[in-house]
Amino acid sequence: MSTTHHAVHGMTCGHCAGAVTEEVSKIPGVTGVRVDVAAGRVTVEADPPVPADAVVAAVHEAGYEVVPA
Repeated sequence: MSTTHHAVHGMTCGHCAGAVTEEVSKIPGVTGVRVDVAAGRVTVEADPPVPADAVVAAVHEAGYEVVPA
């Protein structure tokens, strides 16, 4: 099991969290997604580990951007 954390810019509400969760959950291997809107952070659990660029693409598809932590 792999856990990664990503800083996300632009999330402001529960709808934002839902959109990011939905898109990231579509990545093959992802077993869990936790979004903390207040902290601007997404935690991704996966088995096997997923490439960071897949998470970046999914967050972008949801309408937000991953920023360097």
